[in-house]
Amino acid sequence: MSAGDFVFHHEWSLPGPPGPVVEALADIEHYPTWWPQVRQVHRIDDHSGRAVVRSVLPLTLRLVLTRETEDREGGRLGVRIDGDLVGWAGWSIDTADAAGERTVAVFDQQVRVAAPWSGAATLAPWVLRANHAWMMRQGRRGLARQLVSRRR
Repeated sequence: MSAGDFVFHHEWSLPGPPGPVVEALADIEHYPTWWPQVRQVHRIDDHSGRAVVRSVLPLTLRLVLTRETEDREGGRLGVRIDGDLVGWAGWSIDTADAAGERTVAVFDQQVRVAAPWSGAATLAPWVLRANHAWMMRQGRRGLARQLVSRRR
């Protein structure tokens, strides 16, 4: 793996049963309503869309996301990523407790930085990792708030 390659793994503990979590995570077009760093998502066709992502760093990612896995009943979602990043990302969603009151959403991603600024990834990969971790924490908080507000 080169310095511009990244592997991420995050586990989100979320309120409620898996069904609404799967629905929210499958609905990529509405990520900007609850995930502030996902600035825009525009549908290309039934299986793909363009996303604009920007976190703390002054770097804007322009991505094309193409659905590869959508097993809502099994809690498995996955996309191929092209553009400023190249690789894949996926979610595995399941009940976290016997009562069904909590859900765990596991995010895995493997990407290579392909953006014109990719040299920065080799100079300070720890900065990009910290930025990604912060962005993921913000996404978990936003989705948790949305899930709670929908239950009321």
